[in-house]
Amino acid sequence: MIQIIAGEKGEGKTKKLIEMANESGKTANGHVVFIDDDNRHMYDLHYNIRFVKTNYKMEDQKIFFGFICGIMSQDSDIEHIYIDGLNNIVKGMSTEEFGGFIKEVEILSVNENVDFTMIVSANAETLPANVRKYII
Repeated sequence: MIQIIAGEKGEGKTKKLIEMANESGKTANGHVVFIDDDNRHMYDLHYNIRFVKTNYKMEDQKIFFGFICGIMSQDSDIEHIYIDGLNNIVKGMSTEEFGGFIKEVEILSVNENVDFTMIVSANAETLPANVRKYII
């Protein structure tokens, strides 16, 4: 399952993502991972959640996808991955590239039985059609 929280900066997307992650952290049978581009929300997360800070901007979505696969290869019990600051983690990803990234994540989600919830700082209407069906 993929869920996308889309909206402009300052609309409370991160707060909603943290609430969702904390609920998962309390009830998950497997592990929950929270990926962020900085550590300012690290202490807002439930202690069961594995926090991963990206220390640098990724050049493109393929590198970030590999980063996610690397995290998953270290832990076969991951149940849910939350991604905050996707626009800050991946440098200059176009809407077409984002659509391709979501296709890859969708395949990964199905094959590995891992749910993904991520934030995109963009107006929902500007996102590709294959992405809009995941917006919550």
